Amino acid sequence: MSEEIKLKKCGVRFDPPAIIVVYVSGSSRKHHRRTMPVRNFNKISAVQHTAKELREGKHKLYLEPMKVPQLEKLLTLIQANMKVISLNNNQTLDQTLKIDLDPSEDLNKLDDESLNQRKKVMDETFEKNRKKPGDAEYNYEVEVDFGGNIESCEWDDESDPEF
Repeated sequence: MSEEIKLKKCGVRFDPPAIIVVYVSGSSRKHHRRTMPVRNFNKISAVQHTAKELREGKHKLYLEPMKVPQLEKLLTLIQANMKVISLNNNQTLDQTLKIDLDPSEDLNKLDDESLNQRKKVMDETFEKNRKKPGDAEYNYEVEVDFGGNIESCEWDDESDPEF
């Protein structure tokens, strides 16, 4: 089964827990819905481990186009529901799903899992803000005047005048 899959939508089912994707297959161009049960998953399960198992299991074809952080977020939603976090209380849910980056935080002191989570958030933020050739706001050569006075340094006084 080597057909191309293009994901259109993804979601979760809470009882019994499952990941649901709506996709278009490359050959037929029809919309299909796939429900993938999340077995042996509870409120203390490791989300990253479960995401890895799902992506490498028999649902690999359907989950491969999905980004790993997105799958982890869906699993965190299921886990949050298991922990009886009210979905109406968005602030609590956002705190569960969101990793805040603190610029003063020493990343050298974090364990590998926490560091990788922070790196994923930084990569996503970078990609979201990145301007690529072809974008409307893209400018090849950006010149910025930071203002302020230019200070001369003593070490530069004896430099080559031709330079």
